[in-house]
Amino acid sequence: MKTLKVLVTGAAGRMGREVVKAVHGAEDMDVVAAVDPHHVGVDAGETAGIGRLDLPLEADLSAALGRALPDVVVDFTRPDGVMANLRTILGAGVAAVVGTTGLAEADLDEIRALCEAHDTACLVAPNFAIGAVLMMRFAQEAARFLPDCEIIEMHHNQKLDAPSGTAMKTAEMVAAARGQGSGDKTEKVILAGARGGDYEGVRVHSVRLPGFVASQAVIFGGQGQTLTIRHDTLDRTSFMPGVLLAVRAIVDRTGLIYGLEKILNDA
Repeated sequence: MKTLKVLVTGAAGRMGREVVKAVHGAEDMDVVAAVDPHHVGVDAGETAGIGRLDLPLEADLSAALGRALPDVVVDFTRPDGVMANLRTILGAGVAAVVGTTGLAEADLDEIRALCEAHDTACLVAPNFAIGAVLMMRFAQEAARFLPDCEIIEMHHNQKLDAPSGTAMKTAEMVAAARGQGSGDKTEKVILAGARGGDYEGVRVHSVRLPGFVASQAVIFGGQGQTLTIRHDTLDRTSFMPGVLLAVRAIVDRTGLIYGLEKILNDA
C-alpha cells in the first residue's frame, strides 16, 4: 500500500490542526510539510496537540512543495489567499483538496483551467462532514416535492464569509431541483435584510454567534405541513473522515471536482 505524502496549508488554524492530526493518524498517509506564515518555526505536531513531529511550520509554499514533493496538498486557509495558493500548487502539478470557502464561480473556472493546463486535480468541498453532504442530498430530493424552502445556517462568529459555502451549495442544489414555489409575498421589509439573501428564490439566512461550530437547517413548507432537514457539527473532527476520503480519491483523478458527494458515491 502506497503511503500518500500530504502537505497541509493553514496548518496552525482551527481546521489545519485537525488535518495534521488526522493525516498523521492515518496508516496510509504522512504529513511531509506544513505551511502557515503566521507561525513559522513552530512544530506542526505540537501545534496540533499530538507531540513533536520535527516538522516546523514554513512560510513559503512554493519552497515547501519543491522540497517535500507531496502527492496532495490540503488547504484550509483564508478566502483572500486560497487562489494564490492554488495557482502555486496546481501550477506545480500537485493535486489539491480545498476546504477554504468563499470561492466565486470565476474562481472555480480558473481552478478548472489550472487543472487542465497542468494535468492534475483539485477537489473543492463546501463541507467535508459526511452528514452535511447527506443533508444537502436529502434537501435536493425534498425540493422536488416541496419547492418552498429557506435555509438557515449558523456558524461561530470568527467565520469570515456569509453565507457559508455549505449554504450556497445547498441553495444551488435545491434551486436546480425545485419546481415553481408559491413565492415571497412580503410587501414591506421593516429592517433591511430581514428576509435574508435570495438565491434564485431560495432564501438564505446567516447566523454568527459564539458557541456554534457549524449548523444548518433547510426548512420546507407545504400545505398544512413543514419539513426540516438539519445537520449539526459539534466538533471539527467531524470533517476529518471526509478530508481523508478526499485525499485518497484525488490522486487518481484529474480536473475540478466540486463537492464531496462526487467521490462519496464511489466510496
